Amino acid sequence: MQRHRFSVAEYHQMAEAGIFGEDDRVELIAGEIVEMVPIGIRHASCVRRLIRLLSRGVGERAVVDIQNPLRLAEDSELQPDVVLLRPRADLYAGSHPGPEDVLLLVEVAESSVDVDRDVKVPLYARAGVPEVWLVDLGGDRIEVYRQPSPRGYRDVRIARRGESVAPMALPELELPVEAVLG
Repeated sequence: MQRHRFSVAEYHQMAEAGIFGEDDRVELIAGEIVEMVPIGIRHASCVRRLIRLLSRGVGERAVVDIQNPLRLAEDSELQPDVVLLRPRADLYAGSHPGPEDVLLLVEVAESSVDVDRDVKVPLYARAGVPEVWLVDLGGDRIEVYRQPSPRGYRDVRIARRGESVAPMALPELELPVEAVLG
């Protein structure tokens, strides 16, 4: 069987042609169009907590972006749950942000932890996203990934309840793990 790998440009053309509806939850991962897992209640609640915690903490030092496209490569455009972006006057009106714009990327996993950890995190590392947090709701922990390389993140740490996490780009923004997990 032969597969066709799509580029981001082709992916956008399909959306413009109406192949995907506005409410279709799909991502382009390494040239393949992948349907995203439906968002569960715990997942949605965690994203809301992150919005509140990060928005209060960053002020004008970053843009808090929620479940919007992030172009990683010519064949990958994902929609991470939460991203802290470098501030820009136009709020990225000219193009979707790329890895160079990311201060922190957060994926929240309720039932998709294996895909997030084994597929998405390595893609983020290859693209050069400087820091990724994987909020593993089932494991009751936050996995912190730093120092990206083509072979993955060189620094990986697990944070549990009773500990705190802070983005490298904004180290004064210290968040208790239980505040994120709920």
